[in-house]
Amino acid sequence: MSTNNNSTTPTKLVTIIGGSGFVGTQLVQKMARLGFRIRVGVRRPDLAGHLLPLGNVGQVLPIQVNVRNADSIARAVAGADIVINLAGIWYETGHQRFDAVHTKGSANVAQAAASAGVQTLVHMSALGADTESDSPDLVSRALGEQAVFAAFPKAVILRPATIFGVADRFFNLFGTWARLFPVLAVIGATSKQQPIFVGDVAEAIARAATGKVKGSKIYELGGADIQTMYQIMQRVLSESQRTNPLIKAPSGLAKFKASFMQILPNPWLTVDMVEKLNSDIVVSEDAIREKRTLAAFGIKPKTMDAILPTYMWRFCKHGQFERAPAE
Repeated sequence: MSTNNNSTTPTKLVTIIGGSGFVGTQLVQKMARLGFRIRVGVRRPDLAGHLLPLGNVGQVLPIQVNVRNADSIARAVAGADIVINLAGIWYETGHQRFDAVHTKGSANVAQAAASAGVQTLVHMSALGADTESDSPDLVSRALGEQAVFAAFPKAVILRPATIFGVADRFFNLFGTWARLFPVLAVIGATSKQQPIFVGDVAEAIARAATGKVKGSKIYELGGADIQTMYQIMQRVLSESQRTNPLIKAPSGLAKFKASFMQILPNPWLTVDMVEKLNSDIVVSEDAIREKRTLAAFGIKPKTMDAILPTYMWRFCKHGQFERAPAE
């Protein structure tokens, strides 16, 4: 194993599976700043060039990995001290199914890490993961958690709530709707959400990877604010300075429309998304009582008020040149 020029301490190698996405990009940068050598497992290394400038020359290496292929994972984790699995999908398409990626893929990563003698495994799941959920996504993630602990009992599993930030698929999606549609349908108007800033999630993963929390546990990560979906849509309108009327969308009608939209490439809405929007995605009382929350990492979550204005201006009628409303 190589060493730093300024130290005789070996530079540890971390393999980040699914590290080119929304959370992964933030995490790669954090781990690079901590001095790790980083191997990033992605399906298309040729599309992961944006990761290279996040570290020093040669510090970040994209490598081809498909979590459905055990051999590709074994190559990616060989010699690694730490493995972090961020692989996940928003919707199903082709061979990329929830069960294949979140359940079997998670099992493949955990088994490969155990076989390679990896010291630490951090697995990112999702808040609301439950085998009894009406969401196939959340069911597959719960089964994936079980598979991870079966293969790697000392793993750290993180369940973040809906993640927001500049490149999110939550506030940006609703902001796009506000810009395009004169009336906004609110799906799951009374359901509660606890959005968490992507930087806080990446920081928690980095701290888990460096031994700041105990293994063999599931940590639930929620943001600073809990709001209903109706309140969140009101916030979207406020941040974009728009006045679209809001109407509460019946779940059945939303699922009917989503059943057609989900056949499109990169769909804005799927039946599974409707199920999740109609569910409370908040940190459980058990996790709070047992101190399995963001507090265990020593992280104070960023508020939506602090972060949303930094990117939601793009949905204002005149973008960044929109005049501030008179007080």
